[in-house]
Amino acid sequence: MKRPLDLRHVASLALRDLIELAHLPDFARVHDQISRVRGCTRPVQLVGTTQTLDTTTNAVLRSYSTADEPTGRLLTACGNRRSSRCPACSRLYAADTYHLIKAGLSGGKQVPEAVRTHPRLFVTLTAPSFGPVHNRRTTDAGKNLACRCGTRHSADDPALGTPLAPATYDYAGAVLWNAHAGALWARFTTYLRRELAAHLGMTQKALNAALRVSFAKVAEYQRRGLVHFHAVIRLDGPEGSNQPPPAWATTDALTHAVKAATGRAVLTVVSKAVGERELRWGDQLDIREIAALGDGELTDQKVAAYVAKYATKSAEDSGTVDRSLRCSHCAGRGYQYGPDSFRDLCESCEGTGQSEPIADLPVHSHVRQMIRTAWDLGHLPEFAELKLWKWAHMLGFRGHFSSKSRRYSTTLGALRDVRRAWRAEQARPAGAPETNEETTLVLSHWQYLASGYSPGEELIAAQVRHDLTQAQQLKTEGAPWL
Repeated sequence: MKRPLDLRHVASLALRDLIELAHLPDFARVHDQISRVRGCTRPVQLVGTTQTLDTTTNAVLRSYSTADEPTGRLLTACGNRRSSRCPACSRLYAADTYHLIKAGLSGGKQVPEAVRTHPRLFVTLTAPSFGPVHNRRTTDAGKNLACRCGTRHSADDPALGTPLAPATYDYAGAVLWNAHAGALWARFTTYLRRELAAHLGMTQKALNAALRVSFAKVAEYQRRGLVHFHAVIRLDGPEGSNQPPPAWATTDALTHAVKAATGRAVLTVVSKAVGERELRWGDQLDIREIAALGDGELTDQKVAAYVAKYATKSAEDSGTVDRSLRCSHCAGRGYQYGPDSFRDLCESCEGTGQSEPIADLPVHSHVRQMIRTAWDLGHLPEFAELKLWKWAHMLGFRGHFSSKSRRYSTTLGALRDVRRAWRAEQARPAGAPETNEETTLVLSHWQYLASGYSPGEELIAAQVRHDLTQAQQLKTEGAPWL
């Protein structure tokens, strides 16, 4: 008879839990679950069952229940794309984004390899200036030049990107620009097609019948707290990537259209509080051709890796926080409705609507002022639809960090479906019959239990994350563009 474990001498709660897990009948399954979610920082714990039935005979082909698991529950990855929240899931998201972007450049994933011969540009659209900021200028030889403040800033100087004169910096304009950056991009894509048609001497209807403009973009925060967009823009035939564009649809024509559309894309914002503002792109516009044969400075791999890297970033890279600042009890309003529909002051935030005081945030004063400006503008009636108080921690930006046009390449959902099908096939018991989607029915009943690990599981997850990081480092040493 097995003697019960005596762990009274083990002071560490995590180590005690790990020992108990190691003495479970199937500890290998515990480790396997954590490995399958790649050491996810905060996995979702589920309990439930699933059955696969043959609809013709009503026979049970496969069944699964969390009651058979050593811990009595199943771990699934949180799926958070942000590297600041979950490095494991963000790494997988970045890998999917890399394959999505690269498929639209080199082919694969049902995209023909001939797509690499289509006209393709890598374009960077920046924000305009809202006041002079500290910067770090260098010569072509790499010599560090003095900023306008007279200082030669180091690369990690926290003053970089902050205003030279905070009192005169247009914080309202900066926040509103971030809030409308997504709409400005949509306006740019509209003018891009118009300018391309005008440059080629044809109507838009004729242009749409002859070719299609495809793109994939990602947003990146600058040190000054403003977003800019990196985009792959490609010309295809009218059916998309599987059709070449007409011979007269050249890279030069696309470059001309990008320059013209950047200048024409303007949004006007009118408010009693801030007056009338014209929101447009900044003067810094970078347009580079992507090498068709992979022998130029800008290759398919480098572009895909660059876009994938920023797809997992967020506003915290500009020095802000990675969490919402609205009080969860009153949803940021500062009050709650009582039983008689009267407004009662929210006791949790004391009427501020903030989950934590903006003044106490551990951020630079420049970032704190942008957060405060977004919070204040968001509570003005004319900006209510922007919900800036909800996105104050994002410095006003409320768009998607990565997006693509419909025919650019495959989708993230399709990539996940392939991975899910592969995992299901790997989990199929040896000798079990293959399932046919047309003659099978899957019945599932799942319930959310909790999030996170037990203390002992967290130790295992830390080791899994370490091993994956080491493997990734060895991989990138052999392929620096990844």
